[in-house]
Amino acid sequence: MKIYTRGGDQGETSLLGGLRVSKDSARMEACGTVDELNAALGMVRAEPVSPAMDQLLAQLQQTLFHVGAELATLNPDQYGLRRVGTAQIDVIEQTIDAYQQRLSTLQNFVLPTGTRAAATLHLARTICRRTERCVVTLSHNSPAEVAPELIAYLNRVGDLLFVLSRAANAEAVTADVVWPG
Repeated sequence: MKIYTRGGDQGETSLLGGLRVSKDSARMEACGTVDELNAALGMVRAEPVSPAMDQLLAQLQQTLFHVGAELATLNPDQYGLRRVGTAQIDVIEQTIDAYQQRLSTLQNFVLPTGTRAAATLHLARTICRRTERCVVTLSHNSPAEVAPELIAYLNRVGDLLFVLSRAANAEAVTADVVWPG
């Protein structure tokens, strides 16, 4: 099978179900940023992180594929693609709480630096926030096609990535660099 099809040479691509859309549509922007976030998480996993964090990041990557698939169709219910809901959001919140219990309380903003793993997690966090903005834009254009749980999930993932960046620094016995304001 060839990797190239030439089907996108005119600036369009196919959604699940065959509908052709412009590659610069809000839907494709959202799909592309989900993919970019997933790649950024892969970069984090290439850094030295704890086995528990690596396993968590691997699970996030798997779920992001579900998010991308859901966004890549106009009717995710027809294809059984709505797989991100309140249960996944609850797990993220519980994970945030568990990691935060091990970290010092913040009194200042934290600069996105520290270990390479922490800095890469910060980069993934900013990509996640952009992904969230893109999905919000898509939801304004197609409210019936974007589950509100997707937006909430991405919001929590952004929070989780911030906490994980601090945890990566703590695991490496590297202090967070605070911004005194």
